[in-house]
Amino acid sequence: MNTYKRHRFPPDIISYAVGLYYRLNLSHRDIEDFLAERGITATKESIRLWCIKFGAIYTRRLMELLGTLSVSALACE
Repeated sequence: MNTYKRHRFPPDIISYAVGLYYRLNLSHRDIEDFLAERGITATKESIRLWCIKFGAIYTRRLMELLGTLSVSALACE
């Protein structure tokens, strides 16, 4: 299943914008300006929708990764 299907921007740009929002706690407008400086024209509404749609997916993947890392760290001791 491709979660990025029917999106105008490539997955790298979407994940970058969502990562900025959650990791650096930037506003949607700040991320819009940040992307515009790099020549990417995305509206704050698009970024808001990406954060709603993909934020939970990224969080779930990160928690799964951290869960496997903590289990493997305990196995090494």
